[in-house]
Amino acid sequence: MASIGRLTITWLGHSTFLLGTPGGSRLIFDPWLVDNPQCPEEWKRKVPAVDVVLVSHGHSDHVGDAARVARENNAPVVGMVELCRWLQRQGVRRVEPMNLGGTITVAGLRVTLVEAQHSSACLDDESPIYLGAPSGFILTLEDGRVIYFAGDTDVFEGMRLIRELYHPEIAFLPIGDRFTMGPRGAALACDLLGVKQVVPMHYGTYPALTGTPKEFRKYVSTGIDVLECRPGETVE
Repeated sequence: MASIGRLTITWLGHSTFLLGTPGGSRLIFDPWLVDNPQCPEEWKRKVPAVDVVLVSHGHSDHVGDAARVARENNAPVVGMVELCRWLQRQGVRRVEPMNLGGTITVAGLRVTLVEAQHSSACLDDESPIYLGAPSGFILTLEDGRVIYFAGDTDVFEGMRLIRELYHPEIAFLPIGDRFTMGPRGAALACDLLGVKQVVPMHYGTYPALTGTPKEFRKYVSTGIDVLECRPGETVE
């Protein structure tokens, strides 16, 4: 767990993060626990206590445990409308369906859905199930700080608009390459977004994800703080 003021971040591997907000809310992004090779064993055996579940897109390495976590906490799932409807069929009782550009307030936090350059479908069946467009999240905390969780994406010109509209201070960016942008693209994303801090994610899970924080640091502009977490680690 890395601590930034009263904001706490726990990385559970890949793109799964638990956040504790200044106002006391607990969120989880892209919950993938049981089959996640990076997730510590103790987190695979228990369901995190959360108030909100946020899911960026429908690939199994991002939505894998979303229904289980939401059901056991009776927590709402926030995400693309098609993805939310699909999760309802998995027994999720509370959903907050959205689409790109929309903003809602949940657990006292403002959440905006923004674009991502990726794909989104359930690939577990013979015929893929379309689960809406992939997305990222803008999260405005109780103290006014703004977080950008990119989900899976390449760098894209629209990140300039995200900077202009929302002024994020902290970004969670994939760096693993092959299925998302790699370290060089993620470093450019930092510049486009104008963030002060960045948390790398979606790397090291499989051999195919070759991007590393070390390589990422080579490209990141001076003055941007790279917050490198280890799965399950607590730093206060």
